[in-house]
Amino acid sequence: MFLSTFEWTIAKRYMMPGRSEAVIALVASISIGVVMLSVAMLVIVMSVMNGFRAELLERITGLNGHAVVQAYGGRMDDWQDVLEEVRSTPGVTRAQPMIDAPLLATFNGRAEAVLVRGNLQEDIERLTPNVLIGNMESLQPGERNIAIGSRLALKMGARLGDVITVVNPQGRSTPFGTVPRQIGYTVTAIFEVGVYDFDERFVIMPIENAQTLLLMGDAVSVIEVTTEDADRTREIMTPVAESLNGRAVVTVWQEMNASLFEALQVERVAMAFALGIIVLVAAFNILSSLVMLVRSKTRDIAIMRTMGARRKSLLKIFVTAGSIVGALGTFAGLLLGFVVLYFRQPIVGVIEGLSGQQLWNPEVRFLTELPARVDPVEIFFIALMAMGLSFLATLYPAWRAANTDPVEVLRYE
Repeated sequence: MFLSTFEWTIAKRYMMPGRSEAVIALVASISIGVVMLSVAMLVIVMSVMNGFRAELLERITGLNGHAVVQAYGGRMDDWQDVLEEVRSTPGVTRAQPMIDAPLLATFNGRAEAVLVRGNLQEDIERLTPNVLIGNMESLQPGERNIAIGSRLALKMGARLGDVITVVNPQGRSTPFGTVPRQIGYTVTAIFEVGVYDFDERFVIMPIENAQTLLLMGDAVSVIEVTTEDADRTREIMTPVAESLNGRAVVTVWQEMNASLFEALQVERVAMAFALGIIVLVAAFNILSSLVMLVRSKTRDIAIMRTMGARRKSLLKIFVTAGSIVGALGTFAGLLLGFVVLYFRQPIVGVIEGLSGQQLWNPEVRFLTELPARVDPVEIFFIALMAMGLSFLATLYPAWRAANTDPVEVLRYE
């Protein structure tokens, strides 16, 4: 719907009310501000929720893969055959044997529950890209070296070169009962995954050393699988699950972390709904400001009608005025949202400094810092919703203006 020069001139004039119309200007400014804040909040919250889910998924699957194949009893003796079958499955990009066992670690009188992870040499560096101190090359089969998470090192007070004792309750049998197997390992690397629970519990060593510690011989506990598409993991692994039925169990990442990701999805939908209502409130602000404008311009509208202005022209004028208010608010909101997302971590730090409260506790949030991931499609729909509601809010005031009866208005003038 194109505007003539006359229609655009009047619309532009009404978007910048004079001094006598300060109240209308104030309401219009508030409308722009509310649209801006609501759009910015939607962009920020949805991007942070997207980032939180993506970061969590990436880091969890980075250590656990998209799926695991686990034998009954936690011991897989024929793992070479199973590994070959999994690797030949369409859609599987990587599969490797792994030891995964919850044990106990002690150091200087401190005892902590740990998760011992035994991996092939070529997989160790991939699992721990962020090594804070030391090096992963020191983890060689036959050498009693381990890498531990940064939070575990902090809790136990262990540093590089310290010897940590790992305890396996399933030790050797004696006439007096089972004696737990205890082996001392030198800490040669401290790493940080970025997921609090992993950094607090993980102990990584070569798979051969883990087999010796757990008295497993050549057996492994699980086969870790990575697929070409995380969201299609269940579909890709279905043939493997059917083939290994009765021998092993296939567990995909959605099942391993079901409660966490379902909670994230529910929270994401709830936040989008709540913030969408704020955009609706902003649209009502635009409606109220245009109603006030129409009422204050009734005489001007009547004069324009007597001079030959058509109802369609008046409709265009007020729809344009309201839509531009919505467009300005939407654009400003997108800009504000992107700025806040870019500086999100310093902003969190400033708020924590002013309030004296820890807003981002990694023990609760799982991740060590606030993530964000902007989805262009989602941003488009946020902008479209804001613009659409703003446009709908202009229709009633514009209809009222277009249907103004000049005879009734000017009768007593």
